[in-house]
Amino acid sequence: MTEPAGDIVVIHTDGGCRPNPGPGGWGAVLRMRHHVREMCGGEPTETSNNRMELTAPIMALEALTRSVTVHLYTDSTYVRNGITKWVVGWQRNGWLTSAKQPVKNVDLWQRLQAACAQHQVEWFWVKGHSGVADNELADQLATRGLEEAVAASAIAI
Repeated sequence: MTEPAGDIVVIHTDGGCRPNPGPGGWGAVLRMRHHVREMCGGEPTETSNNRMELTAPIMALEALTRSVTVHLYTDSTYVRNGITKWVVGWQRNGWLTSAKQPVKNVDLWQRLQAACAQHQVEWFWVKGHSGVADNELADQLATRGLEEAVAASAIAI
């Protein structure tokens, strides 16, 4: 794996549920020069794949302490298309879809928009489970986030 040049932060994110809907987890790998940060978390109660896929880039971007250029990789076309194509129209239409239905996960879309506004973010889609090392690691982190959230909720009972 080559290190990112200059002040570019390369982020790979993933999220998922087992089952969907069900408990979920998210993971992110952040790289800048020789620095690497791994992040994960989860929801022990019912959530969705899409909510976890959205949470991962939100948490990664919100973790950055200064404005930087970000290359953000996701295996979710929902997230990539939503933030690069659909969100402007949704916002213009009062957070309604073209079919005049409320946008799902509006809270997370608004939070992702705000997080992106702090940085210069370029979005990339990567095929999931295709051997891209940091995407595979983000997937493992999402699984760990799910497992840790479920385990913590079982202890709390």
